[in-house]
Amino acid sequence: MTDPTRDALLSSTLAFIGGGNMARSLIAGLIRRGMEARRIHVAEPVPALREALQTDFGVTTAADAAGAARHAAIWIMAVKPQVMREVCASLAALAQSQPPLVLSIAAGITASQLDRWLGGGQSIVRAMPNTPALLGAGVTGMFANARVRASQRAQADGVLASAGRTVWIEDEPRMDAVTAVSGSGPAYVFLLAEAMEAAALEQGLPADAARTLVLDTVLGAARMLTEAGEAPAVLRRRVTSPGGTTQAAIETFQAGGFEALTARAIAAATRRGRELSAAND
Repeated sequence: MTDPTRDALLSSTLAFIGGGNMARSLIAGLIRRGMEARRIHVAEPVPALREALQTDFGVTTAADAAGAARHAAIWIMAVKPQVMREVCASLAALAQSQPPLVLSIAAGITASQLDRWLGGGQSIVRAMPNTPALLGAGVTGMFANARVRASQRAQADGVLASAGRTVWIEDEPRMDAVTAVSGSGPAYVFLLAEAMEAAALEQGLPADAARTLVLDTVLGAARMLTEAGEAPAVLRRRVTSPGGTTQAAIETFQAGGFEALTARAIAAATRRGRELSAAND
């Protein structure tokens, strides 16, 4: 049985404005799902990166944004937030003459900002993927403005689903919290792993053993969280025997304000997302 939404996406022409790591991960995922490389155009100003994209994926590349976007129905805006306004200005006339579906993965840039910079009247999806997308194991929070049709929403979902699961957020201001939780979240796990490894070395474990024990513990815990179908609190209590070693560690974490510190960290990241939006307006 055919999937009309998937077929519509795979028969579209996509333009990636920016050819960095996240764009590369999405391109790889789309090609794995059956999209022809010739339907993917990438704007990338750095010659070496353009050559790598052509060599690795067989996509069409251009040095400027308009060169890639001219014949595309879907634009994936994958440039840094601080240059997004300038890039949009270079595309505004084209966006007005042949309005695309605009899909932005830039942190802190709102749909209304993108719409204004592109001259208004645009269908815009704001998305926040995270770095595990590079492995096809990411998660992306997404918001669609009022002009995005159901079919376009499905197309946007299809693009980001190539890198992992997707979650739709109906209230755009909450996208800053998405950025703080999942966009920045992998770094929190890396920090915990870094601290655990350092502590293991301090307790006298050999470096190779410490690394293996920490990495496989994090991997196994993540699998339990996603596959067991139970809340984190339930899983934590199950491995925390009264008076045992795990309880001693958990009580030490909590005495140091672990939960409150985590909440403050995510709140700080959320505020920073709003500040990025204001700074680039």
